[in-house]
Amino acid sequence: MPSRFTRPPYNSYDGKTDPVEHVSHYIQMMSLHTHNDALMCKVFPSSLRPTALRWFNGLRKGLIHSFAQLIQEFGVRFVTCNRVPQPVDALLSMKMRVRKTLCNYVSRYWELYNEIGGDNEKIAASTFRMGLLEDSELRESLTRKPPDDIR
Repeated sequence: MPSRFTRPPYNSYDGKTDPVEHVSHYIQMMSLHTHNDALMCKVFPSSLRPTALRWFNGLRKGLIHSFAQLIQEFGVRFVTCNRVPQPVDALLSMKMRVRKTLCNYVSRYWELYNEIGGDNEKIAASTFRMGLLEDSELRESLTRKPPDDIR
């Protein structure tokens, strides 16, 4: 370890969440050291909680020769925890619930929209409007003058 190295504050991986997100977060937190492959490998186990650490400690000696290979093995081992992206048509199932606030609907809608990703602005604007209560003034307004984009 370099003499002035201090471990950045990253989340510990528990073996239950998306390994791709963990690796992305780890790389981001170690961004000043990504050029140092050996350091990236040496520090990685400190980002693991007991279940994942047992996997790491069980790796055959000499199996890993680079950080890229370590991450590949990590991804293979925890592949069942990968988060599956929602399909775009999941937005069609979003409806504002009776006796729920617009704020509640907006929060649920945009949370789902952000999980989908991609360039779906036209679909998002349309499905958002269709999910509003039929007698909603906002729905009526958005029907009369559809927005040009999400913003």
